[in-house]
Amino acid sequence: MELTILGSPYERTGPSAFLHDENLLIDTPAEIALQLNRSRIERIDYLLFTHLDPDHMEGFRAVEQITLDFRTWEAYPERYIRLILPEELNKRLTDIRSVYGPVIDYYEDQGFVQRTPFQDSIVIGNTKITAIPVDRGSQVSFIYVFERQGRKMVYAPCDIKPFPEEKVEVQRANLLVIQPGIFEDGLKHDFIYPENHISRTTLYTLEETIDLGRRIEADQVLILE
Repeated sequence: MELTILGSPYERTGPSAFLHDENLLIDTPAEIALQLNRSRIERIDYLLFTHLDPDHMEGFRAVEQITLDFRTWEAYPERYIRLILPEELNKRLTDIRSVYGPVIDYYEDQGFVQRTPFQDSIVIGNTKITAIPVDRGSQVSFIYVFERQGRKMVYAPCDIKPFPEEKVEVQRANLLVIQPGIFEDGLKHDFIYPENHISRTTLYTLEETIDLGRRIEADQVLILE
């Protein structure tokens, strides 16, 4: 069997997105530095997390790499990043620790980030961001609705079950960006997800995801790989 390595841009990296209008980065997976360099993103004004699982924030240290002045070991004053967080995530962020204590405390003390917690929605620039929690018991994940100049995008990349489709904010979006869910066939080694598989508690099947897009009447659906 011949193996072909395609590399960038076909290589699979962690979940993140960038809103160019407001220089807003969403999530920092382990590969975030590679992603930013590959996309030639030179400026980040805002950072937002969907949830605090490692695959979405393992690369949080990028805020230091982006803002640090090595001559003083503090941030360039004009480069600090505004960390906007739903209050529920803001409370839990201090649980991310190093041997020196909460990581966020160090980043704030050095001037790398400035936290701005919010309740349900926040406006940055010309964009309104609404945070909608996914009810998953003890775990917290958020779907975000971005609205600007009469257009609406719903961003739902991970851990979105049960999807809050009854919320008017997610209905009739111009664009729904969503994870594909579980593929029921065609998987490597002919694997089939058992009915009691843990992934079924957080993911829909691909068919269910497509049906969801129809039910909330999204104009277009972009399914993430």
